[in-house]
Amino acid sequence: MRRCILTLLLLVSICCSLSAQFRSTRNDVSGNSGNNTTVTGPPGAEMNNNAAKDTTAVTDTLQGFSLKRLIRGYARRDTLTPGYMALGTAIVPGAAQIYNRDYWKVPVIYAGIGAGIYGGIWSNRQWHATGETKYKYMRAAGYAAAGAFYWAQLLDGAVCYKTDFRAPVPAKSTIYSILLPGLGQANNGDWWKIPIWTGGLVACGYFYHFNDMQYKRFRWITQVGNDSSSGYVGKITVSQAETYRDIYRRYRDYTILATILVYALNVIDANVFAYMADFDVNDNIASLEVQPTLIQPLTPQYTWYDTSSYYTSFASPVFGVNVQFSF
Repeated sequence: MRRCILTLLLLVSICCSLSAQFRSTRNDVSGNSGNNTTVTGPPGAEMNNNAAKDTTAVTDTLQGFSLKRLIRGYARRDTLTPGYMALGTAIVPGAAQIYNRDYWKVPVIYAGIGAGIYGGIWSNRQWHATGETKYKYMRAAGYAAAGAFYWAQLLDGAVCYKTDFRAPVPAKSTIYSILLPGLGQANNGDWWKIPIWTGGLVACGYFYHFNDMQYKRFRWITQVGNDSSSGYVGKITVSQAETYRDIYRRYRDYTILATILVYALNVIDANVFAYMADFDVNDNIASLEVQPTLIQPLTPQYTWYDTSSYYTSFASPVFGVNVQFSF
């Protein structure tokens, strides 16, 4: 069981690392910035070094979560990334629809969530008062309807988020795969992967159901066999039932871990291949160029001296070969 817990923690850490996809990276080049980054050349290249000092680079890398930025974005004073928008609408349902200016959807969302919760509470009271099984199923249906409306508004916010890029946006593909496994692959154009991930999750669900059913079966045999007043007589002894009970419980736990692993890999796959969608993968991606050139010395002049005088000499360019490999 300790191995299961350690494996689960590892998978959670991998999934949490995807939060970097909801951050923004921006590179600005400005000659008037206060933070100057000097690019130095090789030793002896003083002229190139002086020219590089006039260039500054200001990099705003991987900004963390900012509540102020989130509020400014929903107030239409800043642009929100898909990750920020999804986080905001997860906290406040309907916030993404407001940001996307689909105002008519907000009352529909709250009406659906409110009706589902009210129906679940009312059915729960009726079930406890009457004991009728139908109210138990109505309670589950009400809460499921509320959850469906909540899930739909998250997905709708990501789908209706408008971008100017033709290539898939990694954050949107990640959100799609989190909400509906396989949808991120569809957004990336990798349709052939959808049966793989959905089939993997369906298989995990089947094996979980089978192992859980067998576990409950042998647990019941163990409970009945340990009760002296039950008069249990069967082909399976109590000790055998305990062994099978523990085995199927372990298999059931492994199936849960397998489900988490398949789900996490589905999200990672959608994210990684969205980043790689605009990579150049043609047959001429690698090339080798060889051409003659003049090699300039690193130190164009040098000085030495003896006990009587100084000597200065100038180094001349030499003929060589320039080899350039692109990949």
